[in-house]
Amino acid sequence: MGLNRLDGVALSNMIANGAANLSQNADYVDSLNVFPVPDGDTGTNMNLTMTSGAKEVAAMNSSDIAEVSSKFARGLLMGARGNSGVILSQLFRGFGKAVEGKTELTTVDFAEALKRGVDTAYKAVMKPVEGTILTVAREAADEALLASESTSDFTEFMKRVIVEAKASLDRTPDLLPVLKEVGVVDSGGQGLLVIYEGFLASLEGKELEKPHTPVMDALIEAEHHAHAAQGFMSTEDIEFGYCTEIMVRFQEDKLKDAPFNEDAFRNELSELGDSLLVVADEELLKVHVHVETPGEVITKGQRFGELVAVKIENMRQQHSTILEEEHGANQHGVQQAEKPKAPFAIVTVAMGEGVSELFRSLGAAHVIEGGQTMNPSTEDIVKAIESAHAEHVFIFPNNSNIIMAAEQAASVAPCGVSVIPTKTVPQGLAAAIAFNPEADVEMNEQAMKAAAATVKSGQVTYAVRDTSIDGIEIKKDEHMAIAEKKIVSSSPSSLEAAKRLVDALIDADDEIVTILTGEGSSASDVEALTSYIESVNDEIEIEVHDGKQPLYSYIFSVE
Repeated sequence: MGLNRLDGVALSNMIANGAANLSQNADYVDSLNVFPVPDGDTGTNMNLTMTSGAKEVAAMNSSDIAEVSSKFARGLLMGARGNSGVILSQLFRGFGKAVEGKTELTTVDFAEALKRGVDTAYKAVMKPVEGTILTVAREAADEALLASESTSDFTEFMKRVIVEAKASLDRTPDLLPVLKEVGVVDSGGQGLLVIYEGFLASLEGKELEKPHTPVMDALIEAEHHAHAAQGFMSTEDIEFGYCTEIMVRFQEDKLKDAPFNEDAFRNELSELGDSLLVVADEELLKVHVHVETPGEVITKGQRFGELVAVKIENMRQQHSTILEEEHGANQHGVQQAEKPKAPFAIVTVAMGEGVSELFRSLGAAHVIEGGQTMNPSTEDIVKAIESAHAEHVFIFPNNSNIIMAAEQAASVAPCGVSVIPTKTVPQGLAAAIAFNPEADVEMNEQAMKAAAATVKSGQVTYAVRDTSIDGIEIKKDEHMAIAEKKIVSSSPSSLEAAKRLVDALIDADDEIVTILTGEGSSASDVEALTSYIESVNDEIEIEVHDGKQPLYSYIFSVE
C-alpha cells in the first residue's frame, strides 16, 4: 500500500532528496543554460537556492507539514540566486501559503499547493516568458490536479507529475526560439525536473540515480551545448549588463515615509531593465534585475529598510570570459582574437572589504586595495586600468595623496583615462552613483565631479603621536574627528569624536548621512551615534554600512 497522506517528516525527506539530486546534477543543468544570458550558472544558482532551503528544514525537527513548508520557503527566499533561484523560491512560497493550517496533505492538497506556487511565481515575474521553468512548473501542476482526481497514492501521483514535467521540458524549444537554435531544453525547467525526480526517489525509498552525463553521446551533446551557448550571441547583444540582486530588511520608520507596495515597486524597477523579479514577505524584500545602473536599484530598495545583501555581476564580462576561455587559445597554442573592450569602466581605490563591495555594487570594474598609509603605485594603477579592459576608464583615487599617481598612470595608460579627483571615499561613492553609461566621457566627467563636490566627508581615526594642530591638543592613540581636511576635535573615545564630527558636519538642511563603520566601532556605539544624529536633525535619513575599513572607526558622508 502506497503513501496516501504526507506529513512533515515525509516532506522533509523529499526536500532533502530533491536538494541532493539537484546538487548531483547542477553541472549538467549549467551546461544547458542559454537564456536569458548564456552564463552557465542556472544549475549553480538553483543548487545554492535549494541547499539553503534544505538546510533550514534539516535544522528543525517537526512533523507539522505547514511548519516544514514555511521553513523551506523562508530558506529558499534567503538563499535565492539568479532568475531561476528566485522563481524556485516563489514556487514553494506559494506552496507554503497553500498548506498553512494543515497537518497532513492528500494528493489533492499537494496538487492545489503546486498550483498556488505557480500562481505566486508568475506574479513575481514582471514579464513571464514561456518555454522556461515557469512553463514546466505550470504544466506539471496542471497534470497534478488531474492526477489527484484519480489517485490518492503519492508515488503514482508524483510519477504522473514527472511524466508531464518531462514532456513539458521537451516542448520548451518550441516556445523559446533561442533554445531551438542552440539545440537544448530550458535549464531552469531541467533543474525543476531534477528536484521532482528527487521527490519521487524519496517516496519510493530508492537511491538517487547518477548524474545525467554518463555516456559518450551525452558528453558530445553537452559539449555542443557549451559551444552553441557561447557563440549564438555576442557580448554587445547584452542590453543590460549588470545582474543586480539586493535583499532589504523592512524597517518600520522607513515604511511610514515610504509604504511598500510590491506591484508599484515592481513597475518602478521595470523601467530600469529586464529579467525583473520582486518578491517580499513580512520582513524581507528581494530583488533580481538586469540593469545598466545598479546603484539606482540599491537606492530605491533602501527607501524601505536596511540592506542585508547586495550582489552585482557584470554579465558582459562573464560572457566575454566564456568566449575567451573557449576561443582564446586552441590546442596548438594559437591565440585568437581578443575579447571586445567595454565602452567604459570604473577603477577605484579603497580599503576595507565592505567599502570595496560597495564600490563593486555600484559597478566598479576594479578596486585597488589602498588608501591612507597604503598608497598604490603608478604601476598598480596602470595594471588596474589594463585589467578593466575598456575603451575609457574613470579613476577615483579617493585620497589626495593618490591623485598624482593616478594622473601619472593616466598619462601612460593604453586607453583613454579620466581621473576624477575624489579625495575621500564618500566622494568616490557619490561619483560612482552619478555615472551614466549612456552619456559621453565629457558629460560623465562633469556629472561625477559635480556629485563629488556636493558631498561633505568626515572621518574618525587615531593619532600616531602627540601633536598640536589648529590649536587642538592631540595625544597619541586619541581619536581625531576630521571634517573634510580639518581636525575639529580629539577625544579618548571614538564615539565622542564621532559626535563632535556630527556637530561639525550636519546641519538642518542635510537630508542623508551615510556611516561606514570600521576598526574600533561597536554595535552599541553605532546605536548611540545614530540616536545622537537624530537629536541633531530628526528629519535626516541615516544609512549604516559595515565598511570593515582599517584605521578609520567611522567614515561619514553627508548630503
